[in-house]
Amino acid sequence: MSGKKIAKALIGGNWKCNGTVSSVKAMAEVLNKAGPFSANSEVVIAAPSIHLHALKSILRPDIAVSAEDVGFKKGYGAFTGEISPEMLLDSGIHWTLTGHSERRVGFGFAGETSPVVATKTKNAIDTGLNVILCIGEQLADRQSGKTMTVCAEQLEPVKAALKEGDWKKIVIAYEPVWAIGTGVTASPAQAQETHAEIRKWLAKNVSTAVADETRIIYGGSATAANCNDLYSQPDINGFLVGGASLKPEFVNIINCTK
Repeated sequence: MSGKKIAKALIGGNWKCNGTVSSVKAMAEVLNKAGPFSANSEVVIAAPSIHLHALKSILRPDIAVSAEDVGFKKGYGAFTGEISPEMLLDSGIHWTLTGHSERRVGFGFAGETSPVVATKTKNAIDTGLNVILCIGEQLADRQSGKTMTVCAEQLEPVKAALKEGDWKKIVIAYEPVWAIGTGVTASPAQAQETHAEIRKWLAKNVSTAVADETRIIYGGSATAANCNDLYSQPDINGFLVGGASLKPEFVNIINCTK
């Protein structure tokens, strides 16, 4: 476990349930006209499924398009409303999020359990997709000193489902739930502490090689105003950006790795 900065950051955008046909085109145009990105950033934008094909067709080639979630079942069949990993791959989509906190909590109904997230993650990887796996604690967990306990509980089913080689296709997004969409951000020191603990967990429970090579990105209200301070931390390997990824300032976040 090296603790050194991984050279290629992952800068992800998560558009959530946002975007019209016209606004998606407008944001794509902002990104397409932004000039060269930092050579140290790999850029991936997760968009609502209805916009994936159109977005992929109009975005510059150095931005990958990702699904925001993937179906629980593989293949094709009687899974009404689901989008399987095979469907994503067939459409030229090579990334998906899994386990976003909003899906774990639910939208007024029961959310996804960690075993469900692990199954989705494994099925996506087996199909050939790359996965941004989201983990993170609620405010009460942090206040009671249980941040890493919660993160470990979310990681354990994934570890059980994956082979060691599968981790090459995983990016972990640590998202303190209390900082998502609230305008409250974990301090650089707080974020670094948890990222380092996650990396230690990987070293102990998977392997030192996986700990050294896995990108752990921060997903709690990252903005152009705070990204430089956050990225300066050795174990923060990029960002999963929510609201700011729908704005021109996302370009500044992409380029904070220069």
